[in-house]
Amino acid sequence: MSSASKPLFAYPRYWAECFGPAPFLPMSREEMDQLGWDSCDIIIVTGDAYVDHPSFGMAVIGRFLEAQGFRVGIISQPDWRKPDEFMKLGKPNLFFGITGGNMDSLINRYTADLRLRSDDAYTPGGVAGKRPDRCVIVYSQRCRQAYKDTPIVIGGIEASLRRIAQYDYWSNEVRRSVLIDSAADILLYGNAERAIAEVAHEIALGKPVSELKNIRGTAVIRSSTPSGWTEIDSTRIDWPSKIDQIPNPYDFDHNSAASCASEKAAEKDEDDDVQVVRIVPMPLQRKENIDPDKTVIRLPSFEKVSKDAALYAHASRVLHQEANPFNAKPLVQKHGTQEVWVNPPPVPLETEELDGVFDLPYARLPHPSYGDAKIPAYEMIQTSVNIMRGCFGGCTFCSITEHEGRIIQSRSQDSILREIEKIRDTVPGFTGTISDLGGPTANMYRLRCKSEEILKSCKRLSCVYPTICKNLETSHKHTTELYREARKIPGVKRIAIASGLRYDLAVKDPEYVKELVTHHVGGYLKIAPEHSEDNVLTKMMKPGMGTYDEFKRMFEKYSKEAGKKQYLIPYFIAGHPGCEDEDMLNLALWLKENNFRVDQVQTFYPSPMALATAMYFSERNPLQKLTYKAKKMFVAKDLEHRRLQKAFLRYHDEKGWDRIRESLRQMGREDLIGNSPKALVPAEGKPHKPHNPKAGRKNPARGGKLAFPGKGRRR
Repeated sequence: MSSASKPLFAYPRYWAECFGPAPFLPMSREEMDQLGWDSCDIIIVTGDAYVDHPSFGMAVIGRFLEAQGFRVGIISQPDWRKPDEFMKLGKPNLFFGITGGNMDSLINRYTADLRLRSDDAYTPGGVAGKRPDRCVIVYSQRCRQAYKDTPIVIGGIEASLRRIAQYDYWSNEVRRSVLIDSAADILLYGNAERAIAEVAHEIALGKPVSELKNIRGTAVIRSSTPSGWTEIDSTRIDWPSKIDQIPNPYDFDHNSAASCASEKAAEKDEDDDVQVVRIVPMPLQRKENIDPDKTVIRLPSFEKVSKDAALYAHASRVLHQEANPFNAKPLVQKHGTQEVWVNPPPVPLETEELDGVFDLPYARLPHPSYGDAKIPAYEMIQTSVNIMRGCFGGCTFCSITEHEGRIIQSRSQDSILREIEKIRDTVPGFTGTISDLGGPTANMYRLRCKSEEILKSCKRLSCVYPTICKNLETSHKHTTELYREARKIPGVKRIAIASGLRYDLAVKDPEYVKELVTHHVGGYLKIAPEHSEDNVLTKMMKPGMGTYDEFKRMFEKYSKEAGKKQYLIPYFIAGHPGCEDEDMLNLALWLKENNFRVDQVQTFYPSPMALATAMYFSERNPLQKLTYKAKKMFVAKDLEHRRLQKAFLRYHDEKGWDRIRESLRQMGREDLIGNSPKALVPAEGKPHKPHNPKAGRKNPARGGKLAFPGKGRRR
């Protein structure tokens, strides 16, 4: 499929551009009347409260479609039990756009331990329960009931991560593509400006949505592979050493049919309707002369991956290898009698295009209908600025890559500085602090491959693992310059950096680390080693602890030079696939050795489509060659076992001591039970006196007393 794409703002504007931009996209008929609208062209239904801010997906897509000339309405957090809620803006002229919101609805509602959360940061007042589970499916079904002939387009992270058959942690089963379960017409994945522009303009020109089959960044339903295409058959993982060509079910042997030719002479030649598709086994694809623009990879069917965990891991591996928009092939996966066809990812936005998206006339406020109700997610980001998209880290437990892609898309410095000035001038009660200049990561701004040719042919899952690619630009000069220019803006007193820092990249540019530590750390800096043990880090695709130690030395050096007392706050994950209890014990001992008593810890959360989720479900490692005979990895699936691993992270919390004691005895490590300096937990009935030779200093990790971190073991 061609990687050429139409410039984002080059489409002729739809006729409704004459109405101009709305102060807020309307959420009621009254607002539509005030704008002079008799109808909406497009209605976005979202699981989040409507905040007109570029950090909220519905606002970005809504304002972008408005800039294309369409009238866009918002139905926010409708009561899904009342069909009338989906009819309150009337019937859209073009289509419904359905999104679960900035978070997956199930991750939003349940903890990693499958407990109900007591709040929802994307709802006024933080009230929980304002959206249904799997809200993309529910909202789509309700829209179909309201106006059965209106096209339905689904997107956002919930749909994006469910575009093919995916393991569902909450039901502990593999579910079908959300495109099928929702009965939607088309699915948009990733940051969808390119796809939504093409979809909207094609429908506006009268093209049926059923004919929109080849748009990048979309998934659609097909009945079969188009004639003239080649299928690379990747439905198996255990191909024999000698591979015979697969008989093509569409080929017609005219010689064998000659004997019955007379019987069919009077019949219509049905071969005219047969689609000729060439089928090539995956192991032979490099030996065959294949047209890359008419080649699709066939994944194992939903029925097979739902019953064969090894095949599921294989399908996940193939999907992740087809993530580069410049060389990815379409994927097709059979679901019963239907075929889910996933087109290649969208071409990344150029800087000018991304600037155009962020320069749209956002009010940067929640919709006035919420009154004085606080929306916690908005309170957190109202003075933050998103400077880039994407992440080439490839951490297996993270879904950013599957959604936003590995190629960094960066805004221009001028666009970012303009947004800071707008915050200063328009945000009520602005105190002079910008809470973040970041994105998926804090320090990948304008980093990319040094070679356009290599970039377009690369299939690496990560640019920084197992080592930093020699073709990756690692200079942070653009980020450093951005920080310096942002600090010069009158009225801005402080620029904080709150996004996660990729410290293995940061250590390659000491000038950046010095700039960050000297001016942009407010006492604490959060970083995420995630674990201390190589056995786990290799499955996370994270660097070893030696890199952490190197960054820590730089951090302490520059903090001292700046005359500041500042602390690193490390984040860790328990229960990651491949993590055994001995690994968690070693991590707990590392924490104790370094006098860390962390309270904010994570248990691995199997989000749809992540590579680590494939590990969790299959107990196999898709980062390596998959076979049925390979030894399975250990995975803590039982909730009690997951809680034990979390207890090791919080070894200082007496609520987990019984679990830890039992585990230590099973491991033959009773020497770590007691009240000696080397003990991890006290014996039963004994008070716990943590070894803390520098007691009295503030612990940034928990707000209690803690010594400065000392030297840890190198990896």
